[in-house]
Amino acid sequence: EEEEGVTITAELLKATTGDFTLESILLLKLRARGIVRLGSLGHCTNLEWLDLSRNSIVRLDPLATLKSLSVLNVAHNRVVNLEPLRWCPNLQSLNVAGNPLKDLQQLRCLMGLQRLENLRLRDPTAPLENPLCSASTYRSTLVEMFPNLKAIDGERISGRGEELLGLWEDLESFSGSSGGDEVERCGGVEPWVEAEFWEPRPSRRRSIVEEAYRQFGEVVEECRELSRSAEDTIARARRALSGSSEPNSYVF
Repeated sequence: EEEEGVTITAELLKATTGDFTLESILLLKLRARGIVRLGSLGHCTNLEWLDLSRNSIVRLDPLATLKSLSVLNVAHNRVVNLEPLRWCPNLQSLNVAGNPLKDLQQLRCLMGLQRLENLRLRDPTAPLENPLCSASTYRSTLVEMFPNLKAIDGERISGRGEELLGLWEDLESFSGSSGGDEVERCGGVEPWVEAEFWEPRPSRRRSIVEEAYRQFGEVVEECRELSRSAEDTIARARRALSGSSEPNSYVF
């Protein structure tokens, strides 16, 4: 049944962004606009960032044409079918908190999205969540369904940070052990093995330290690369926003 509400039109998009062509729109914020139908949004074929949160959207069909879409926020809507998103191969971050999704099986259509790293189905700060979040196996099932995920509901679940944490825990467990106790227990008794036999053997501990420093160096380099990428994205966003009549209509 059709409901009263806003339909996204080409005129609305051009007025919001200041762009003359829909294909030139890269970043778009249409939050809390009373939107019910996505209409012409599918013609923004180069769109990368999209915020449609706090509307009354049920169907996402026009999004199936957005092959460049990387970040999508449809929190606090009435979305019941995520199927169109299977055709968005570059999707990396998806926020669908606060929708009436009832079954984890409704997410199976997203399993082919190899770049999906950040998935939010609940936001306790709002608070927003989907009915499926009440399942006891909710989080573990998501991890099994989406092995490439790095964050669920804003909480990191995998990555170099956890690897380093485990490595340093191993290091701490070795740091308290030493072969000196064995030497002291020998007292004045003539040793029946060579003296250096009871010396601490730091090879394992040293290897852990070296590995930790190596991985730490790699993480620092990754952070530098992310910083360069972020600077490039910001620069592109500024170029896209230059001349826009409503800068606050964009989300990052």
